[in-house]
Amino acid sequence: MIRAAAVTAATAAGIVLLLSLKPQEDPAATAAPPIPAPSRESAPGGSASAPEPTGRVSGSFVGDTVETRQGPVQVRATLADGRLTAVQVVKGLHDEGPSADAVPRLTERALAAQNAQIDAVSGATYTSQGYISSLQSALDRARA
Repeated sequence: MIRAAAVTAATAAGIVLLLSLKPQEDPAATAAPPIPAPSRESAPGGSASAPEPTGRVSGSFVGDTVETRQGPVQVRATLADGRLTAVQVVKGLHDEGPSADAVPRLTERALAAQNAQIDAVSGATYTSQGYISSLQSALDRARA
């Protein structure tokens, strides 16, 4: 009986230690390059328009509305010279419970990564999934 309790305690301690480990990431290796500007074949008048001098996208791009169990989520991504500079939630009331802390943390992660390939916030899985999906669609629009 004592042996079984000791084995169970040791196993639980081992699992807790394994779950607390996080892989080490090199920020330089995970940073995405700036988003290139879309090529413009012709302007509405039929003449070719010149690309931006920097060749990089600037502007605000609204992502898809993503329905979650916690309600809809839609974000607007702002890019300046191909760099993600801001992300705002434009649809969805996520200011209560775990979601209240999730949006600023998700925004911080997205700005650091310069893309939508970020980890979800624990306790706010649905909000995180909606935020990430909407952000990815906004960035896809910026590339289109």
